[in-house]
Amino acid sequence: MKKSLIAGAVLAAIGAAVPAAAQSNVTLYGLLDTGVENLTHAGPQGSATRVSSGGMNNSRFGFRGTEDLGGGLKAIFQLEGGLLTDIGGSDGGLFRRQANVGLEGSFGRVVLGRSFTTVYDFIVAFDPMAYAPYYSWASSGSASGVNSYGMITSADNIVKYSIETGPVKFGATYAFGEQSTGTADGARTQLAATYTMGNFAVVGSAEQGNGNNVAATNRHDSSRIYHLGGMVNAGDFKVQVVARSYKNELNNRALPDVRANTYWAGLTYKASPALTLVGAVFYTDVRNVSSRVESDPKMYITRARYALSKRTDLYVTAAYAKAKNNQVISLSRNDAGFADTQRGLMAGVQHRF
Repeated sequence: MKKSLIAGAVLAAIGAAVPAAAQSNVTLYGLLDTGVENLTHAGPQGSATRVSSGGMNNSRFGFRGTEDLGGGLKAIFQLEGGLLTDIGGSDGGLFRRQANVGLEGSFGRVVLGRSFTTVYDFIVAFDPMAYAPYYSWASSGSASGVNSYGMITSADNIVKYSIETGPVKFGATYAFGEQSTGTADGARTQLAATYTMGNFAVVGSAEQGNGNNVAATNRHDSSRIYHLGGMVNAGDFKVQVVARSYKNELNNRALPDVRANTYWAGLTYKASPALTLVGAVFYTDVRNVSSRVESDPKMYITRARYALSKRTDLYVTAAYAKAKNNQVISLSRNDAGFADTQRGLMAGVQHRF
């Protein structure tokens, strides 16, 4: 009898507390992705086999939360840090991936702080490799050359807005440069939109990113980047095609602009409820450089992904990249190149929590 009374009192106390706490919610989440990679031309001495963090997605952990403010208005926040699971280290600062707070309601969603950019958010759905570190050139191409011809993926001091209404989703980003030389120095601006009708979707984006003022020329670098892409879902098949135009005007007007167009296409096939097969190709057409110096790199990728559960996957990824004119190339956007070709094979496991 005493036990029943005690249990009843505890349940009553919990029941009284729940309504007060139900207005807010905080979630701890994360992703751990580690694989073994064999890579040719991994250094001056040749090939290497290594354990690497982030085969399909970068490993990370984070907190996200909401508070219901009433009338359809919510306060939101997100803190997210990167992990290097191969060495048990941090990939950047504690919350270098995301650190923002904002509001969400019928007007859309606004966040302020450190965040991924609008273009990053919108283009990821149109990358068959979903920005995989091993291997995708959608967010940034091969880092082997003088420029990766990529998008602005994240920024400090950001104000980001998004809204979805019917088949249209729209987003905008402005990141303050916070420079005393002028509001344009270091600032970044982006716009993006998607339109979805049935199994078909299109995306378009435009962005400008300014460097800091250079005293010697009293100018700043300025990049302009545009994306246009499409996607078709047809049963077990998905096709994605995207084109990116990149132009960087240097602060020294005596030097030629840096220009390149990047194209990619991918086919995804759901072979079974557990098995997904992906094939993709990336190509960068380097422009406005001296004759026989352009690398015009190409990369071909295939991946098999097998779901052991809703949270755990096994995967195998194979890739090959080649550059023209004896220019160096790298499969990974983060690694230096040492030859004009490179092959990679990676097998790993990913778990989400």
